[in-house]
Amino acid sequence: MSEFDKRQEGFEKKYALDEEQKFKAEARRNRLLGLWAAEKLGITGDAATAYAKEVVAADFEEAGDADVLRKLTADFAAKNVVVTEQAIRAKMSELLAVAAAEVKAGK
Repeated sequence: MSEFDKRQEGFEKKYALDEEQKFKAEARRNRLLGLWAAEKLGITGDAATAYAKEVVAADFEEAGDADVLRKLTADFAAKNVVVTEQAIRAKMSELLAVAAAEVKAGK
């Protein structure tokens, strides 16, 4: 194997690892976001955990964060809980940083 091939293989492995960590961080962020939203909606206990799983599942509808944002916005509106889209996006950013740190730490 040439030096170039070894380098290319190394870059490919790093890319795969980075993508896996990104996926895990986004899923963790969505779980944390679901727990945050559940608290705002007055959902507690096992129901809050189940709701957080629904938020994680919502992210698989389409690429990007629009599907999660749409779910939370609709759920807040259905319960007459006032949370702006900007507030949701800010919480998403905040929790992504927390989730990424947890994934890197191996939690």
